[in-house]
Amino acid sequence: QVQLVESGGGLVQAGSSLRLSCAASGRTFSNYAMAWFRQAPGTEREIVVAMNWNGARTYYADSMKGRFTISRDNAKKTVYLQMNSLNPEDTAIYYCAGRYTPGTNYYTTAGQYDYWGQGTQVTVSS
Repeated sequence: QVQLVESGGGLVQAGSSLRLSCAASGRTFSNYAMAWFRQAPGTEREIVVAMNWNGARTYYADSMKGRFTISRDNAKKTVYLQMNSLNPEDTAIYYCAGRYTPGTNYYTTAGQYDYWGQGTQVTVSS
């Protein structure tokens, strides 16, 4: 079992930056593929970014490329999402997700992940 807790959300102005953190506890974290999803009111949960267990492979949704960066520190059992050039369309609850996956795989669909955090709200004002 892995427990995930997100932090770092908040209210910011358009053009600002935020860094979200996802702290894991429980069993070993280093063999987990990790991802960030987001969900705005009235919409489905969508992939933001995903990475394999060691960060060697990553996937970014098109609208996040060049603005968002995922990273992880396996020693600290933490995944980060650096978000730059935020705009009001980025307003959503951001969720951290994980799945035990040694090797090169990552996943881009919410249903493929076994563990979820409670989410952190990001609000971007215009």
